[in-house]
Amino acid sequence: MNFIWTDEQLALGATVRDVLRAHCPPAALRTERRPAWEQLAELGFFGLLAPQECDGLGLALTDVLPALEETGRACLPGPVVDTAIAAPYLVDEVPKLVSGAVTVAVIPPGQEYAADADLADLLIVAGPDGLRQVDRASARLTPVPGADPCRRLFEVAFDPGESVRLAAAPEPALHRATVATAAQLIGVARELLDASVTYARARRQFGTAIGTFQAVKHRLADVAIDVEFAAPLVCRAALSVDRGTSTGERDVSAAKAAAGEAACAAARAALQVHGAIGYTEELDLRFWLARAWSLSAAYGTSAEHRRGVRDHLTRDLRRYP
Repeated sequence: MNFIWTDEQLALGATVRDVLRAHCPPAALRTERRPAWEQLAELGFFGLLAPQECDGLGLALTDVLPALEETGRACLPGPVVDTAIAAPYLVDEVPKLVSGAVTVAVIPPGQEYAADADLADLLIVAGPDGLRQVDRASARLTPVPGADPCRRLFEVAFDPGESVRLAAAPEPALHRATVATAAQLIGVARELLDASVTYARARRQFGTAIGTFQAVKHRLADVAIDVEFAAPLVCRAALSVDRGTSTGERDVSAAKAAAGEAACAAARAALQVHGAIGYTEELDLRFWLARAWSLSAAYGTSAEHRRGVRDHLTRDLRRYP
């Protein structure tokens, strides 16, 4: 398939990029929990997928992939995907989502903890009987250790009597959130690759830039190939979800697995290229390293999604004696 972005899709991505560069610089990641959220709300970011009758823009998931990728490039903190992508298909307070008045955190099936639950007004928790909505005020949050300092994890406990069972089918929201997370991972991988290339051109050893060393060039080229192969899979998954095709579940899993592996490969390469300083807290690179690792586990790990692709491909195969 030929994935060519329209001018409108690219313009949306560029607008989000400009907002994030102005209001979510690396310095803000050290001091703020939700930088640029007010500006994104004014832009209408949290209503991109919401229907027009709820004051949203009614866009398709495919339309917002460039914008989502920019949130990964900027390492934007907060439950971005949960609020902007999953919540419009699950909760009733859609107009409040659009205005930025309500923030949502989701614990999808298969996960134990909610990311950024302390920033959310509503919690969506997967359980044996489906998804339940809980007000944060009535939930008990227990922080747990995590790899990403800008994406804090919490264990959520609540009284079932104080929760509401959601009637909406979870699949449309969860599939879109998984693809959106994959798009963020592509953005994270691209930023890590760019940072590694820039450093390799500037850092000198034995009188020459380390970027001229064959081992470094090959490693970065491998990452570039991983990213360029994963990005079209994310586009294909978004199209499949938007069109409701029969291969949607398979395409979503393929996209998340490939994007997660590309981002982790970019993180490993960035650490190796930067050497010892790559492990320091003073270097801003650590935020993107942590985001690659944390998002690769969000909405299903690469291993889980690879099993999903395998099961889908083998489900209808004929068996011969």
